[in-house]
Amino acid sequence: MEKYKDVEKSIIKKYRKEIWSKFVKAVQEYELIEENDNIMVCISGGKDSFLLAKCFQEIIKHGKFKFNAHYVVMNPGYKLENLELIKKNALELNIPIEIFESDIFEVVDKVSSESPCYLCARMRRGFLYSKARELGCNKIALGHHFDDVIETTLLSMFYGSEIKTMMPKLHSTNFKGLELIRPLYLVKEEDIISWSKSNELTFLNCACKFTEKNSNDFESTSKRKEIKQLIKDLKKINKNIDHNIFKSLDNINLNCVLGTTKNGVKKSFLEDYDKE
Repeated sequence: MEKYKDVEKSIIKKYRKEIWSKFVKAVQEYELIEENDNIMVCISGGKDSFLLAKCFQEIIKHGKFKFNAHYVVMNPGYKLENLELIKKNALELNIPIEIFESDIFEVVDKVSSESPCYLCARMRRGFLYSKARELGCNKIALGHHFDDVIETTLLSMFYGSEIKTMMPKLHSTNFKGLELIRPLYLVKEEDIISWSKSNELTFLNCACKFTEKNSNDFESTSKRKEIKQLIKDLKKINKNIDHNIFKSLDNINLNCVLGTTKNGVKKSFLEDYDKE
């Protein structure tokens, strides 16, 4: 049996509870995919995005309604060996990728080499939305998972002084008619790692030229790594800590918060305090 068939089988059977069921649940619960959608599935080269692509192939085969998917890789300036690994994995996993070029790494290196992450992320998003529009897509699928959601929430609280999270879907503000979706929203990273190892798959870990160039600095200052370690430590005390954080985002008691912001409009609890 060809390897990609074993990989597909593992998603549906061996990792049915940990991956497939949670992927389907997110799609249904958050209404991420609809009939006749034209979706651009973004593949960065890492384990998350390749799993996302395979889940899309499976739901197209086994799903109850029809939609179309394009499997797209943006090359922001990867080293040749990294790009070749992406191509090798796509071939091995039977994913028909389309690669398009961008000059993101080159531009960011000239403009913001000291703190590249913010600019790089914004440029990536712009290129991806433009490509999706070129392909006639109405949605863009990204491989963010459950752990990304939890970490983003705590990062916002600890370093942004606000409570907000990574949403399962959102409308683009600059590209009308385009929507971003995250179908791996409920899938835990440890299960993705297990799936990858079980199938003896090797993906890109991080192909960013800036982290490669300044690996020691980035390792020591990465706030996301700091949060990831914090959650790991807290789980030693309470194994359900990550689930509790996630559930709290779906269970906000507005009677017990000082203020809220919606569409840029701030509201204090004092506005309704004497009305009851």
